[in-house]
Amino acid sequence: MAEASYAVKRANPRFSFFADAEVTLRDGTGVRGQLAELSSRGCYIDALEPIPVRTKLRLRICDGMSTCELHGKVIYMHSGGGFGIFGMGVLFEEMDAEQHSAIGAWLGKLAGRPGKDMGKNSFSQIRG
Repeated sequence: MAEASYAVKRANPRFSFFADAEVTLRDGTGVRGQLAELSSRGCYIDALEPIPVRTKLRLRICDGMSTCELHGKVIYMHSGGGFGIFGMGVLFEEMDAEQHSAIGAWLGKLAGRPGKDMGKNSFSQIRG
């Protein structure tokens, strides 16, 4: 029997986005990583150290030109399949206007629509 294909529909589309990620855990432990995807509500980070699901953290994202610091929580983790890299989905916690603006500016550039409305259907989805 053939497998049925399906598309994952997301309320907040993700975009490929490569930036440095500096994670600080509540106990002060620092973990460096690389952002691979960004949405208006979260991001996907690759790191050499796993961060357990449900861990709350402080995240600093820097793309070389702009920086944004915010709080988040790990909502899922993938093993790197033996390569020693762990991928983690991070949900952003409540953001202030400045944080929304920084994330919105990056997403606007990624969508090719700088300065446009950040409504949930504003962007084309890059990754399902």
